[in-house]
Amino acid sequence: MNIRVNHSIKTPIYMQIATQMKNQILTGEIAAGSTLPSERSMAQILGVHRNTVVRAYSELKDQELIDSRQGVGYVVNLRESEGSRGDAARGKRIHWPSQIRAKYQDLEVTFDDLFQRFQEENVISLGSGIAATEIYDTEKVAQDIAGLVTEEGRNQYFYSPYQGDANLRQKLVSFLSTKGIKATMGEIQILTETNQALDFIVTLLVNPGDVILMEEPVSPDVYRAMELAGGRIITVPVDMDGMQCDRLEELILLYKPRFIYVNSSFHDPTGAILSMERRQQIVEIAGRHRVAVIEDDAASELVYSGSKFVPMKAYDKLNNVIYIYSFSLTFMPGLSLAFVVGDKSLIRSLSYLVSVRMVATDWLTQKLIAKYLDDGSYYQVLERFRENYALKQELICRKLDQMKLLGMEYERPRGGVYIWCRLPEGIDSKDLVIKAHRRGVSVLPGYVFYPQKNGGRDHIRLNYSYESRERILQGMDILKETVKSELAHKK
Repeated sequence: MNIRVNHSIKTPIYMQIATQMKNQILTGEIAAGSTLPSERSMAQILGVHRNTVVRAYSELKDQELIDSRQGVGYVVNLRESEGSRGDAARGKRIHWPSQIRAKYQDLEVTFDDLFQRFQEENVISLGSGIAATEIYDTEKVAQDIAGLVTEEGRNQYFYSPYQGDANLRQKLVSFLSTKGIKATMGEIQILTETNQALDFIVTLLVNPGDVILMEEPVSPDVYRAMELAGGRIITVPVDMDGMQCDRLEELILLYKPRFIYVNSSFHDPTGAILSMERRQQIVEIAGRHRVAVIEDDAASELVYSGSKFVPMKAYDKLNNVIYIYSFSLTFMPGLSLAFVVGDKSLIRSLSYLVSVRMVATDWLTQKLIAKYLDDGSYYQVLERFRENYALKQELICRKLDQMKLLGMEYERPRGGVYIWCRLPEGIDSKDLVIKAHRRGVSVLPGYVFYPQKNGGRDHIRLNYSYESRERILQGMDILKETVKSELAHKK
C-alpha cells in the first residue's frame, strides 16, 4: 500500500486517502480479504489525525469497498460489495461523515489525543494542563460539599442564575480588587471554563471573515475557536516578554481586526509573561483604534519569583478589555470554573447566550469557590499550589539542564506550569512525541501551537502541574533517553 498525502492542494486529505485506496483496491494492489491498518496506525503512518483516517475509511465503507469486522478490524470487501449493490431490499446506513460540516471533522489536531493521555495510568503525562491532585484535603472538600447540599433554604434543584451565583460574583469583586481590577457584580459572567468563555465571546463578536490578531505560538483551543467561527487569524510573534508590539499598530491599520487575543501571564506554551510596558502599550494602542482586547489570565497567581504583574484590565479605563480568569490550575481537578469581566452590555449578551445554550451553570462549584474565597481558605491553598508547582519546576529544570549537553534549550519562566523547549538540531517534535509515548511519557509537539502549522517542529511543550514529583523525574529520564536515541539514529 502506497498512500501519499499532499497538503498543498485543495482536495480534502480524507478524500485523497480514500481515492488512492479505492484505486489500489480496484486494481488488486490491495487484495480482496486483506486487513487494513487500524485507524490509529494508519494515522501514524500517514502523519495525519485519526479523525481524518476515520472519515476516509467511512467513505470506503459507504462505497462498500471495505467492511469493519469485530475483533478483526477493516477488511477489503470488494467481491461481496459487487454482488450486493443491486440488492434493493437491503437497507442503507447513513454516511454520517458526509452529513457533518467539514470544518468539524477534518481538523488535523493531535492536541486532543495527546492532551487526554493523562488518563492513561501507564503513561506519565508531561503534556496535560491539569491542576495538581494532592493539594486539597479531599475529605474536607467532601464535608464542605455535603454541607452545601444540605444547607437549609436552598432551592432543591440547585439552579443558579444565568449570570452566575450572586454571592460568588460578590466575592469575585473582592478577588479582582487584589489584582487592581475594579468591577461590579453586573460586569461579571460565571462560566465553566476558559474554552467555553472564548466560544461564547467569539459567538457574540466574530462574523465570518473577521480578522483576529493573536499571539504565535498559541494554544490550539484558542485558535480553533476563532477558526470555527470563520475568523481570519493574523499572528504576532511572542518572545519572553510576551506579544511583540513593534508592528501591532501597523497590523491594526492594515487588517482592522475584530479584537486582539493576549495570554498575558505565563503564556501557553512558552511560559512568557507580558512585560508591564507592553501591557500598557497594547491597552493604549487598542484604545486609540477602538479595538477590543481579550486578556486570558488563568495562570497569573502562579508566580514563584518576583512580584505579580497587574493585568491589562487594570489599565483599561475605556472598558475595551474583556478579561478571562480560570480556576483550572488552582482548584480541584474536575471542579472547573471560569469567569469573564467586561462591559455590562457584553455581559448581558453573554448571560442571554448562557440562557439559550444551558439550563444552568454549575451550582455546586460556584458555591464551593464562594465559600473558600469568603473564609480565606482559597488564598491559603493558592500558596500551597505555588510551593508545589515551584518544586516541580525546579525538578524539571534540573533535568533539562542535564539535557543541554544533548542540545536541548529552554528559558525558565518565573512561574506558571509550562516550559517551551527547543529540541536538538535535526530532531522532529512529531517523531519524538510518538516515540516518547511508546516509552511511557507524553509531551506536546510544538507545531500544534501554530495555526498555520508553519513552525514548532523543533519545539515541545512540557507541563509539570499534574504528575507527582516522582513521576516527573521518571518521565524526564524517559524523555532524555528518547532524545539520545533520536540523536543516535540521526547520525
